[in-house]
Amino acid sequence: MRIAVLFGGASSEREVSIASAAQVFTALRDRGHDVIAIDTAKGKLSPQEVEAFVSATVAYDPPGVDDIPASEVTARLTAEDSELRGVDVVFLALHGGSGEDGTLQALLKAAGIPYTGSGVLGSAVAMDKDMSKRLFRQAGVPTPDWIMAPATAAEVAERIGFPAIVKPNSQGSTIGLTVVKAPEQLEEAIATAAAWDHEVMIERFVPGRELVVGVLDGRALAVGEIVPQLGEIFDYQSKYQVGGAVETFPADLPAETAAEVQRLAVAAHRALKLGSYSRIDFRLDAQGRLWCLEANTLPGMTATSLMPQSAAAVGIGFAELCERLCELALAEHRGR
Repeated sequence: MRIAVLFGGASSEREVSIASAAQVFTALRDRGHDVIAIDTAKGKLSPQEVEAFVSATVAYDPPGVDDIPASEVTARLTAEDSELRGVDVVFLALHGGSGEDGTLQALLKAAGIPYTGSGVLGSAVAMDKDMSKRLFRQAGVPTPDWIMAPATAAEVAERIGFPAIVKPNSQGSTIGLTVVKAPEQLEEAIATAAAWDHEVMIERFVPGRELVVGVLDGRALAVGEIVPQLGEIFDYQSKYQVGGAVETFPADLPAETAAEVQRLAVAAHRALKLGSYSRIDFRLDAQGRLWCLEANTLPGMTATSLMPQSAAAVGIGFAELCERLCELALAEHRGR
């Protein structure tokens, strides 16, 4: 196959996207495919740029608002003379922003270019945490209580309680997220989140075990557990730095609990009308109750990311997973 790996972009998760794309690019190239790399903020990489790109890593701290590229070349990617016009499939290694919220998916769909991941509707709905949680509830998938800002500390105390999670409604990688433990911290936390998104969610904090599970072609993969080592939550540093978290696949859970996580993951995936794959995140509280936190339509895709680990635990290696996602995209495009 001739495959274009799209990455980078102008979102807060740009560096994470570059790291994912570098490993996907290498894995697909090693499987014998003709692969090109395109940064949606800059364009196709030259051979010299590719050499630097394949060794990309993620910096310790997340980027600041001013560190994000101001524009993208996304709209030009589907022009008649675009590099994408000669590929069999596009592998979306983008995270956040227009690469994950349905915008790019709509352009590719209109141009008739097959792409990995979820469609326009699923991508848009999953990116909107408020809408996702409404659909989870409708589908019988438990999710922590939440309200949307603006809200006073008194309102949060009455309806959510402290501690609470304050986060941008449409961002990932915990960027802009704060655990608010006291009412006087609320205003600053909302301002921090609002720097990344015009909508801010305030969600009940659920103490407990952090569980994740991948969904591939309608079936749940292995359930994993994350134990952060750098703080109380699985934040940006814990996600992307060596030693930031202990990640165990499969998780040490009773069989019935693991099965329930998998059932709820598939239910959440279907509720949002997601595509060939996703990663669904949960908390397991001290009473044994499961709470769905969110769905990720384009989860991290380095070999040690959570989705690939979930697949590896059921015997699907990283390169095979990358290739399978391309095959599923082509099958979907053909109207399977």
